[in-house]
Amino acid sequence: MIKIGEVLVSDDVVEKEFVCNLDKCKGACCVEGDFGAPLNEDELPILEEIYPIVKPYLTKDAIRVIEKLGTHTTDDDGDLCTPVIDGRECVYAIYDKQGILKCGIEQAYLDGKITWKKPISCHLYPIRITTKKNFEALNYNKWHICSPACVLGKELQVPVYKFLKAPLIRKYGEQWYSELEQAVEERPKKEEKTKTKK
Repeated sequence: MIKIGEVLVSDDVVEKEFVCNLDKCKGACCVEGDFGAPLNEDELPILEEIYPIVKPYLTKDAIRVIEKLGTHTTDDDGDLCTPVIDGRECVYAIYDKQGILKCGIEQAYLDGKITWKKPISCHLYPIRITTKKNFEALNYNKWHICSPACVLGKELQVPVYKFLKAPLIRKYGEQWYSELEQAVEERPKKEEKTKTKK
């Protein structure tokens, strides 16, 4: 475990390797699971504001669900999340020509229509954040549908925290990420010193 400021980073985030492989998984994380993507309270007004701009990117079924439930909903535990269509894909998910699920919000962002990329929980996946009273914990969420990403990550030798550099900087800032990199670089040195003392 590494502590950077008030954030605890699990060893798996540093040691496990991961690179999304959409050609293999087809964006399964946007459709698998019982509920939509977790949302933060401060993301709710953003979703409402951008919905008219994102709406043309979405499917008819997605629009039907959003206009019935709203741009967000809650899961069985009362936690905020994106709505889903008939218990399956997120309302903001869209299929490209290759049949790969992608984010309609992100597509609007890439097209320059909005300045918000997507919910931070989606951007940070496979990291999940657990919020406690005095700190946040970053954990690696292992899911069988992401097996191709684990294989590709191992092949390319890219750990989770490096694959997710951009969203981690978006969430915590460049200074925080630099401190994380430094802490990771110093870990082997500490282990070597321990071995030398023994």
